[in-house]
Amino acid sequence: MHLVILTGAGISAESGLGTFRDKAGLWTRFSLEEVATPQGFAANPDLVHDFYNQRRSDLLQAVPHEGHRALRRLEEALADRMIIVTQNVDDLHERAGSQRVLHMHGQLRRVWCTHCDSRFDWDDDASVRSRCPQCGQIGSLRPDVVWFGEVPYHMEEIADHLDRATHFISIGTSGQVYPAAGFVAEVKARGAHTTELNLEKSSSLFDVCEEGRASEIVPRWVDAMLAQI
Repeated sequence: MHLVILTGAGISAESGLGTFRDKAGLWTRFSLEEVATPQGFAANPDLVHDFYNQRRSDLLQAVPHEGHRALRRLEEALADRMIIVTQNVDDLHERAGSQRVLHMHGQLRRVWCTHCDSRFDWDDDASVRSRCPQCGQIGSLRPDVVWFGEVPYHMEEIADHLDRATHFISIGTSGQVYPAAGFVAEVKARGAHTTELNLEKSSSLFDVCEEGRASEIVPRWVDAMLAQI
């Protein structure tokens, strides 16, 4: 048994963090071209820094819920037979106790110095006046998140886990952003069992779909999996 669990914004929504593509999502209130592309950052770095500073502040107030904690319980039972691949830039999985987490879109509580290519934990506001702790360069820091048009992180490691997956579980993701949106078809072609846990069904490719709030359906699904181990 090898489980690959893909999580999206839907698992973090109950912790108070906004989703992106639903009716009240972030992309209905902000232009992704302005705040989530390299071109947007080059054109108006102050706007982009302000956007991520607010999101970072919101994250520091958020707390993991029962769904996050249930995945930690499953990890404790399966150890290296399970990996969480998250599209989220929050750290709620880690704060719930999960250790086997791959952040394919980067992390909100980190910055990247484009001058010396160093990355740092960062909980304060960042701006064009911020100084790199490593090289001292001013104005070279950007959020360590993957923007549209950039290559996601950890893709080789993720591909290895997908190749070995016997079970693929998608939690709280819209299934619209590639390459993650293609994972279910990839593993299904190899014979993996596929499950979706979401507010509503996103694709007919899943063998099983359970609809509901992540804080409720994820613990229930985890309990059922633990009973099979």
